[in-house]
Parts: sequence; C-alpha cells; structure tokens
Amino acid sequence: MFDKILIANRGEIALRVIRACREMGIKSVAVHSTADADAMHVRMADESVCIGPPSGAQSYLSIPAIISACEITGAQAIHPGYGFLSENPDFVEAVAAAGLTFIGPSAKAIRAMGLKDAAKALMVEAGVPVVPGYHGADQSDDLLAAEAEKIGYPVLIKAVAGGGGKGMRLVEAPGDFAAALKSARSEAKTAFGNADVLVEKFVTKPRHIEVQVFGDGTKAVHLFERDCSLQRRHQKVIEEAPAPGMTPEMRTAMGAAAVRAAEAIGYAGAGTVEFIVDGEGGLDPEGFFFMEMNTRLQVEHPVTEAITGVDLVEWQLRVASGEPLPAAQEELTITGHAFEARLYAEDVPKGFLPATGTLTHLSFPEGVRADSGVRTGDTISPFYDPMIAKVITHGSTRAVALKRLSAALAGTQVAGTVTNLAFLGALARHGGFARGDVDTGLIARDIESLTEAPEVSPRQAALAGMAALGLLETTPETGFHLWRALRRQVLLRWGGEVHALQVRVQGPDHQSWQVGEAEIEARRVGGRWQVGGRPAAPVTRAGATVTLFEDHGLVFEVVDPLERAGASGGDGNLIEAPMPGLVRSVEASVGQAVAKGDRLAVLEAMKMEHALLAARDGVVAEVLAAEGDQVEAGAALVRLEPQEEESAA
Repeated sequence: MFDKILIANRGEIALRVIRACREMGIKSVAVHSTADADAMHVRMADESVCIGPPSGAQSYLSIPAIISACEITGAQAIHPGYGFLSENPDFVEAVAAAGLTFIGPSAKAIRAMGLKDAAKALMVEAGVPVVPGYHGADQSDDLLAAEAEKIGYPVLIKAVAGGGGKGMRLVEAPGDFAAALKSARSEAKTAFGNADVLVEKFVTKPRHIEVQVFGDGTKAVHLFERDCSLQRRHQKVIEEAPAPGMTPEMRTAMGAAAVRAAEAIGYAGAGTVEFIVDGEGGLDPEGFFFMEMNTRLQVEHPVTEAITGVDLVEWQLRVASGEPLPAAQEELTITGHAFEARLYAEDVPKGFLPATGTLTHLSFPEGVRADSGVRTGDTISPFYDPMIAKVITHGSTRAVALKRLSAALAGTQVAGTVTNLAFLGALARHGGFARGDVDTGLIARDIESLTEAPEVSPRQAALAGMAALGLLETTPETGFHLWRALRRQVLLRWGGEVHALQVRVQGPDHQSWQVGEAEIEARRVGGRWQVGGRPAAPVTRAGATVTLFEDHGLVFEVVDPLERAGASGGDGNLIEAPMPGLVRSVEASVGQAVAKGDRLAVLEAMKMEHALLAARDGVVAEVLAAEGDQVEAGAALVRLEPQEEESAA
C-alpha cells in the first residue's frame, strides 16, 4: 500500500479522497492554484503545493506542475479525481514515465473509450448493444446532414471526445441541423480540443441508466446501476440507485454488458458504463444501448456506496497498489435506496447561469451526507465549476430515501450567492418523480412549475424586517424613545419591487409589524420568536442582503432610501455579460438589423458556451467587445439604437 498520494484535483472530490486516505493511514498531498490557496482541500491535506495561477490550463491541467509536485513531496501515486486530467491518457503516460502510479485505468483503456465513435465500434465487437447512428471519420457538413436524414429525426449531435453534455445538441428538424452542428463543434473544440462529432438517433422517451464497474486489469465486477435521468441540458441534477422499475432480468443484462465492456479494454479501477434506455412501456432487456464509458470515478458515486456499503475510493487505492478485486460479483448486494442532489451556485431565473459570490452562510442538516469542497466564507469563483455540495440520502425504500432527500434540502441553508436549491426541492416533491416515472425530458416539460418563485408572505417579510433592523436580539431598552414605543420603517426589495414595512416596537419581547394591509405580531416566548403565530425560521444578514431560511431560502435586499431616490434604471438597449467570461464570438455588426431572439454574441464561462440574444427587434448601434476579450459580469457587449418612442422623448 502507498505511504503518500497526491490528489490532482480540487473541491469536494479532493476532500473525498483525502478522507479515504486518512481512514487508511495514507498521507495526502493537495495541489492548488493561487485562487485556492485557502481552500478546504488545502487545509485538510497533510501537505500542499501551489501549481499555478487561477486558470485551470495553467494549474490543474498542467502536467509538468503536477509531476513536479510529486517529486517535491515524495508522493508515490496520483489520484486524478474527476474532470481536469482524469481522462487524459497523455497524463497517465507522464505519470508512469516519472516512476509514479496512476490511480485509475491505463492510457490504452482511456484512449479506447475516449473517442465515442471508436468506443462504439469496439462495443459492437464486444457484443454490447449500441444506438443506431453515424460514427465515421468523414466530418464534412453535407455528409453529416445526409447521415442525419438517413437515421431519421430527431437526432443527437455529440462530441466524440469528452462528456458532461458539452458539445451536445438535440436537433428536431433538418432546418436546424447546420446551426446546431456549428455550435456543437465550437463547444467541443473549446472543451476538449477536438471538434469532431457523431450523430445518433434520439430515443424519444430516454432514460439515462449507468452501471458502476470495477476492474483489476483482467477481470471486472459491477456494483449495480444508477438512474441519472433527471437532467437539464444533458447535465445531471439528481441521481439515484437502484433505478426505479428495474427488473432482475434487465439488471442482469445491463450488468453483464457493462462487465463485457470493461473487460474488453482491460479496465482497472472504477469506471461507469452509460446506457441510454428506452423507457416507453417499461424497462425491457432488449431496450438499452451503450452511450459511453467514463473512465474515472463519477460525481454520483456516493449513491452506489450507500446501497452497497462499498467505499469506492478505498477500492481504487487498494487495486492501484496491486491488490486483487476486493469482492466477487456474488458477494455484492443492494441494500435500500439512495439519492444524490447536486447543489450549484446557479441563477435559476436567468436560465441557470453559473453564479459567483462569497458564501456568508452554509450549513446542512445533521445526519445528512453532504460532500462539499467549500464552507462559510469561501468564494465561488468564475474559474471553476460552481458546485457547492452533493446532498446524499439513503433509506430502506425509495419512498423513504426521497422523503429524506426532500427534508435534507429543506434544511440546507445557503447565503451569499443564488443557488438551485429551491429547484432541487421542487424536483424532490414532483409527483411523477415520486412515482418513478422518469425520463431525461421530465425537467424540460415541467420547467415552469419547477422554477416558479415562491410567494413571500407578510409573516416572512416581517421576519426579514426584524433581521434588517437588528431587532432579533433585543434588550429591555430596545424600542423605547423618550418613554414611548419606537416606530421604525425599513425598505425591502423582493420579487423585483420595493416594499415599505413599518414596525412599532412595544418592548424587548413584542413587536407589531405592518406589511401592506397585513398586521403581524412578533412575540418572544421562552427565548424564541414567534412571528405571525409560527416559530421564526433561521435568518441571517450580510451587508444589505437578508436571507431567510424558509422555502429553500428567501432573499431580501435592504434598500437605502437615499440610494433609492437617486437610482435610475437602464435604457434597456444594452446586451450585457451575465457573468465573468471569455467572449467566444461576436455575431453582430454596427448597422445590422436584428430580431428579438437573434444571437448577438457567445460568452464562454465555466466550461460552457452561453448565447446572448437580442431582447427586442432593433438596429445595432455599437459593438463594445471583440472575440477573445475577457469581460466581467455586467460588461456592455452590444448596444442597440434607441427605439423611436425613446428617441422622441
């Protein structure tokens, strides 16, 4: 067994590996960029080495810097985590050339599965079913369009390299194919350095079911399946194990196919074989098709650990050190059900755009597994994936595990950045999901109800007002002025509007609030506030922001009356960067007539491309950014000519 390993990653996966090392008595080395100098994984590791500036290309993707860190610290092996260099065969070869051990599969195995077209050809040889499609080397536009016609619409364009939904586009009709192809190629080139794509038939009621495999280079076992069908734009949102509706016959067939896939390439370590499953009419052993193999530990591995009792990271370390497979297939069993929800810093009303910010508060309910790489005071930066945590629950049945997930999400408290927490909570309560009626289109079909903003009640507003005015911690003197009860007012913004709230502080334990037409009484009983007849939920204030931890987090802005008086709105003609990022392309020119919804520019941020669209019909007056510019959030990119009524005014 190793004495010391280096983790070539950051965030929650680095911490996950560090915890496994501690339990096994292995020393750990963290690497970090200058932006991560005070990150949790750096603090938790036994040693740490700075490997470069914030840019991933100059730090976590720098092979020489990581190899050098091993030499400096005497680490014997490298765990790649997921993402970054985890599926880079050149990195695996560099590790071996330096006399070190890569905790994962061989470079040959990674290459075999790294290009989707070649991988599918290999799977056909191994007897693994694949989706009908074009996986050829000829990448001409006309040929790809012709192949799409042969396959029959709808089709899916997919990057042959990489995964995670990048370089993937669903095309419903021939007229949309050319634009989708261009966009997929551009995103694939940016993410993977390879613009080649394949075209496949799109299964109309698809489920994404994957099988966890583990090999020793010769033999492999499977640790059953996970259902990852709850996706938004091909990004997994909530995963579960086992898959709802799974039959013994289907599980046997899928498990055997996954093991054949792993053994066909001499796979060593943890891997995942992903299948697209036709969910129409229930699960059928003839209705699953190989999609791709992820040659690394998956983000969602905790749900497999929860139902099998297996520590997959421990297995990785043991097999990489030369031990045989820790268990035979017949020794592996399923106990109960598990869910994982991915909590992200995302602006849901703005189309789930990645968000940044400093976490002024972060906590999770007791008894819940929350794998996180950040804590209160940390900053979600624009340089890396905006994941805050993975919230994992387990129960004796699917219904019990799902109830626990819903409760865990309701008890999770985040302040300092916008998140997808309420969206996750809505998914956990979704009737179809609760019944196990899932497919990859569920979120898109019900997106409006899943993202509906909660109504703020007068009771909740009054509690936010108490926090805004510092009236939660009161003394016998609080609220009295010249022997008379003190009246105060506070302006709070929520729902896009500013509301004036009045309070009459009757004493240290009694306040009377006026919120619109509603009168709310707040009384402190037994040391705890009762507001509107209900116990007060936790609430925090940081600067001008008040966060009430109810309904998955309600955010209020304390408005300065002087600032409000002087504030003025924008003219509505600017197209601005919604987040920090790189201007990938500018498709507007001065004098160009544009229609509402036309793409004016493309911004690359957090490894994804975001199209910036015209908000109205108009004429381009100025182009204020160029391709290749690095811009901050709110930077003006394109300005339209004022509308006629504005000009007349």
